[in-house]
Amino acid sequence: MLLVISVLMGLVYPLVVTGLARSFFSRQSSGSLILARDHAVGSELLAQKFENPKYFWPRPSAADYATIPSGASNKGPTSADLVKAVNEHREKFGKDAPGEMLTASGSGLDPHISAAAAHMQVPRVATARKISPERIYTLVDETLEGPQLGFLGEPRVNVLELNLALDQLP
Repeated sequence: MLLVISVLMGLVYPLVVTGLARSFFSRQSSGSLILARDHAVGSELLAQKFENPKYFWPRPSAADYATIPSGASNKGPTSADLVKAVNEHREKFGKDAPGEMLTASGSGLDPHISAAAAHMQVPRVATARKISPERIYTLVDETLEGPQLGFLGEPRVNVLELNLALDQLP
C-alpha cells in the first residue's frame, strides 16, 4: 500500500497536474516571464530592484526583493525600526510620497505600483533621461492596468513593464 500511494501521489499526481497546467495555463505555469530581445528579463508577478534614477522604482521590500525569504517585516506601528525605515523611504521618495512607497507590501515582491506612485516618480525619471515629463506621463498612462476582473482594486502599473517601455523610447 505504501508503494502504491507513493507512486500515485509522488509521481502520477504531480505529472497529471503539471500536464494540465502546461496545457491550459502555459504562460502562468512557466512563470509569467517577460521577454526582451528573446531573453527572459523577469516575471510580471515579481518585483525587481531598480535604483537607477532613469527607472521607476517599485515598492520597498522587507526581503530586498529576494524570493526565498519573501514576506512582510512584521514590524508594528510602535517599532523604532519601522519608523526609521519609513523615514528613509520618505527621504528617498519625497515628503509627498504615497503610503505604498513608504512601506513594504505583504510579500515584499509586489510588481505593481499605483498610478499616483508612478506619477510621483516622473520628474526624477524625466530629468535623468533628459525627456519631457509629458512624454513619460503619457507612457505611464499607456501602461496603466485596470482593476483586476474590472472591479477589484485600483488601476496600477507593472514597474518592470513600464521600465522596459521606457527603454524603447527613442
